[in-house]
Amino acid sequence: MRIHRYVTHGVVLAIAIAMSGYSAIDRTFFPSFHSAALTAAAADEGQALGDVSLGRESVIIKPLSIPASPLASHAPIEHIVVQGDTLESIGRQFNLPWRDIVWSNPSLRMPLTAGRPVKLPPVPGVVVVVKSGDTPASLAATYGVDVSTVLGFNRIRGPQVTPGSVLVIPVDPAQGPNLSGGVPADPVDPGQFLCPIAGAKIIQPFGPTSFAVEPSFGGYLHFHTGIDLLAGYGTSIVASAGGRASASGPADYFGIRVEVTVSFGLVEVYAHMSQVAVAVGQEVRQGEKVGYVGSTGLSIGSHLHFQLEVGGMPTAPGPLIGC
Repeated sequence: MRIHRYVTHGVVLAIAIAMSGYSAIDRTFFPSFHSAALTAAAADEGQALGDVSLGRESVIIKPLSIPASPLASHAPIEHIVVQGDTLESIGRQFNLPWRDIVWSNPSLRMPLTAGRPVKLPPVPGVVVVVKSGDTPASLAATYGVDVSTVLGFNRIRGPQVTPGSVLVIPVDPAQGPNLSGGVPADPVDPGQFLCPIAGAKIIQPFGPTSFAVEPSFGGYLHFHTGIDLLAGYGTSIVASAGGRASASGPADYFGIRVEVTVSFGLVEVYAHMSQVAVAVGQEVRQGEKVGYVGSTGLSIGSHLHFQLEVGGMPTAPGPLIGC
């Protein structure tokens, strides 16, 4: 009996010693992969660590939070275009900026054709088809995110990605995408267009016009497919949004022009220039010089014709910061 009593006392004493320590395990996995260091002072002051609250009297004061519903899918969404769909209506349906739709579908053409599948990210960001040579690090730099975001969101364990695989890369709309070297494409105001000539007056807006020199378009006899900014010959023109120069030089109607395919996949056209300042393939940041005002092509005086194309179709650029 005496031996049993000593054994019992020993077990109780061991349990008491184990419970007297000031440590607990924080099992929270996302968004931080590593819990902070736990100290006796934190426990003594009743501080919280992740999902665990600590105090001197008890180690765990509140239970760990356990998801009550399934986690949202991280897989790309495939939407089949129906009659009447527009970029804006699809964006509203899936709570996405319409730029993300164009960004995720580089071959998209307007107007949208019923029955065509389009890839959509389940969160604001971009759907990417991995190309040969892509790595998590290069994709992270291109889209302005951490490597851990690329790996974690797509549940990739290793540093390699397979060409042809489809990834979703979440991108904070407040930060926007980067150029391939990791430099922000739109440092002024991501997602917004900068006036190509600061303070310039818009002398002709986008849309139907009575100006007979303009060609027919969209069922109208005369339609202006961009906006015209009044400026003196030789005035510098800057990129409205950052991207890559996809065309540079003369083009019949536009005269000398530069086209910049912006990071979201839209195309900006700067027309009637006197001289270009970028070469095809060159990366351009928002606000960087692309050329100089002229009056080449179908023009009756020095000015800049600025045109925005979405899926190959001219569209109203909306407000331009600084015009």
